[in-house]
Amino acid sequence: MQFRQQALSKMQSPEELDLPVRYARPQGILVLAVTLAVLAGAAVWAVTGSVSATLRAPGILTHGRGSYVLQSPVTGQVTRVLAEEGERLPAGAPVLKVRTERGDKVVRAIAAGRVHAIAARIGTVVTTGADVATLERVSGADDPLLAMLYVPADSAAGVPVGASVDLTVPSVPAERYGTLRGRVKAIGRTAQTRQRITGFLGDKELAGRFTEDGPPVAVLVRLETSSRGTSGYAWSKGEGPPFRPASMTPATGTLHLAEQHPIDWLLP
Repeated sequence: MQFRQQALSKMQSPEELDLPVRYARPQGILVLAVTLAVLAGAAVWAVTGSVSATLRAPGILTHGRGSYVLQSPVTGQVTRVLAEEGERLPAGAPVLKVRTERGDKVVRAIAAGRVHAIAARIGTVVTTGADVATLERVSGADDPLLAMLYVPADSAAGVPVGASVDLTVPSVPAERYGTLRGRVKAIGRTAQTRQRITGFLGDKELAGRFTEDGPPVAVLVRLETSSRGTSGYAWSKGEGPPFRPASMTPATGTLHLAEQHPIDWLLP
């Protein structure tokens, strides 16, 4: 009872009523101020900020007109190779000479193009319909180089025309010259089967590689040109390599998709 009486007396004593009441320590006030500042900054970023997304896809450098496989119209033995890889040929130009039972026959290019690969060599025995060469369709030396990327079908809808693209070319050291710059020019409307890609590129192995995870959508990329270097194209580092990239060279593209506002993720 004695202690209870003392406590009641102290509570009723007016001697400390004029002292200020401390609601929080200075450390607590500092923590509260920092927390409010962080929340305010996050709210502003959620409204005005954006998050960029990227998408990687395999592809190939090409002139955009595709390639075709030249097949032998006769059966016989190859006696001469009349064209060289990398050579530009007009339509009807001789490619091979084949000795048949009825004499020598010349295998000619069906359409104008650049010889990408010759499968038949001197002494090779070919049959009717056998693949003997692959030619890329080009009309002239000034045809611009493009990139054809094969994007997964479920991701193609998020690729906008005009999106920037960084292309990594295995034959060009990225640590020294960086990546090849480009922008999306066109997007395919339907997924590409292995047969269609083979018909366009003239290469079954590449078509198989591009369709490993299912039929992709073709995305055509226009390369940015530059007069600063020998390559004729814009690179992320300096003037680029001291040579022009070759057509039918594999490449990997990183597509920069449209930026998204984080606040959109919270809306239904």
